[in-house]
Amino acid sequence: MKYSKPGGFTLIELMIVVAVIGILAAIALPSYRSYIVRAARVQAQAELLELASLQEKIFLNSNSYACSVTAAYTGTSATPCANAGLGRTSGRTKDGRYDLSLVDAAGVAMAAPAQTFVLRAVPAAGATQVGDGTLSVSESGRRLWGAASW
Repeated sequence: MKYSKPGGFTLIELMIVVAVIGILAAIALPSYRSYIVRAARVQAQAELLELASLQEKIFLNSNSYACSVTAAYTGTSATPCANAGLGRTSGRTKDGRYDLSLVDAAGVAMAAPAQTFVLRAVPAAGATQVGDGTLSVSESGRRLWGAASW
């Protein structure tokens, strides 16, 4: 009588495959997460530069900068701040990972159109960016990520 070996995988072979997949996932997942954080930071930097460009257009029209991120964009600055702004109704970046705000050089929220501005992007609570640092752009072109330049 001939012995025929049944087809399929043994339990040991399956355990080895599962272990290899687990090791690969343990290596790849942290890299992927850091990539997501970096990509969102670069996107926020691009949006800050876009909004700073809008501020410069407003300055050319009004000789002062807008003081609101969330007010409708009219191309001019106005008092009160609710009458003219940068047109971001949510006050967040497009992906929702950063909160946007306009502050003066001292870091205080702008209450009226001014000759200077600092546009800040602060990581939103509960987003993957928490702990990544605040991004900012000023009217002079100074770009900061925390205390470092970007």
